[in-house]
Amino acid sequence: MISLDTAKKLKQAGLIWIPSLHDFFAIPERSLDDKLFVISDLLVTIEQLQGMQVVSFQGASEWALDYLVTADTVWVPREDQLRQALEAALLSEETQEIELVSGLNGSCCTIVFGGERLVFRAPDAGEAYSLALLHVLISKQEPGYGTGVVNGSIDPQGDKPPDEAVL
Repeated sequence: MISLDTAKKLKQAGLIWIPSLHDFFAIPERSLDDKLFVISDLLVTIEQLQGMQVVSFQGASEWALDYLVTADTVWVPREDQLRQALEAALLSEETQEIELVSGLNGSCCTIVFGGERLVFRAPDAGEAYSLALLHVLISKQEPGYGTGVVNGSIDPQGDKPPDEAVL
């Protein structure tokens, strides 16, 4: 799962969220930054009953927050959603190439954007996809935006993935 900081940057860069079942989101700046919420059609909690852990199905939440405008939330996309958003963002490119390589030292997401092969390194696949997506979204907003670092490292040769297998 990506960090809240990365999710905020994606939102600021223009990533659009159409809320759907099982999406994760955060509610920043309301003393809830450390909480992650999920859209569900049924509230389920883990409780202790007579010394045993049980799954409890709730009909209504007893929390005081009845509703929240989605503009006040930050979507925290899953890895598959990040890849889909990156694929959509690269549709206008002549070459639509995305490669993810993960290993013991982290993950690299390689894309071809603006005719250049760029490699985004991060501790995990979700963050690597996020870095690539941030680069594309920001570049599309600011035509003069370069190929520098976006909260991560870019391998200028584009040929040094971490050890291990290609996913």
